[in-house]
Amino acid sequence: MIGKRVLITGATNGIGKQAALELARMGAAVVIVGRDEVKTRKVSIDLKTLSGNADIDLAVGDLSSLAEVRRIASEYRDTYGRLDVLINNAGASFSTYQQSVDGYEMTFALNHFSYYLLTNLLLDIMTLTAREHGEARIINVSSSAHGSAGAGGLRLADTQDPSRFRAFRAYGGSKLANILFTYELARRLEGTDVTVNAAHPGLVNTGFGDNMTGIMRPLFKLMKTIAGRTPQKGAETLIHLAVASEVAGISGKYWFDKKQLRSSEISYSRDQQTALWEFSAKATGAG
Repeated sequence: MIGKRVLITGATNGIGKQAALELARMGAAVVIVGRDEVKTRKVSIDLKTLSGNADIDLAVGDLSSLAEVRRIASEYRDTYGRLDVLINNAGASFSTYQQSVDGYEMTFALNHFSYYLLTNLLLDIMTLTAREHGEARIINVSSSAHGSAGAGGLRLADTQDPSRFRAFRAYGGSKLANILFTYELARRLEGTDVTVNAAHPGLVNTGFGDNMTGIMRPLFKLMKTIAGRTPQKGAETLIHLAVASEVAGISGKYWFDKKQLRSSEISYSRDQQTALWEFSAKATGAG
């Protein structure tokens, strides 16, 4: 990974932080994205110390805001101009309906729109990187929870309707969106050397879900304690997709434990994929 540049969102804890550490140890120049400046700066210092790699930079912003995503993308482009690996990992689950500054349900805004918009704003430099250096890779962190969206698939109207909010369905829908986006983008990137894949890290025992309220918080914490895997294990598939030579040229797949899996049946719906892309393009003004 020496000479390659990596951008990772949601990199101040959990699997994002672990992936940043391992890729930095391999010699990659890494830019981590976090919401809190003090925490993100501390993590960048820790990563430099632990990896022995001084080429670790940071970007700070609230990725649930479209304007913030645009700013981060613009600053990245102006500063670096090369991107070999983009790992879209930022995400959260909310137990109550919350609205983003742009008027969308917060789970969907953070977990999907940030992936969609950041990727589209950086696609041109990734395409240029692939042309000049052979390839570029996009990794979208999804989850097996995408199946909880139901057989009917993604309900786009729910992203702006508080009365239809259900926490697990909202989270599952956002993770289904990650896969639908991955499959649609893979088709659009055919003929280029830019690949895109989705990954399920497993249930990881991290701070994910700590922002839940009521009975959901202790239940989720218990699940993680009993069945959760370590961040190191959860990050393995992300790292594999970022660096493995045997993955080169493979695009539009869903992965778990470094193996391809079949995602839910509805995730292969071209109608769902197209509808999500068109909805996202209208909402974000990109793509």
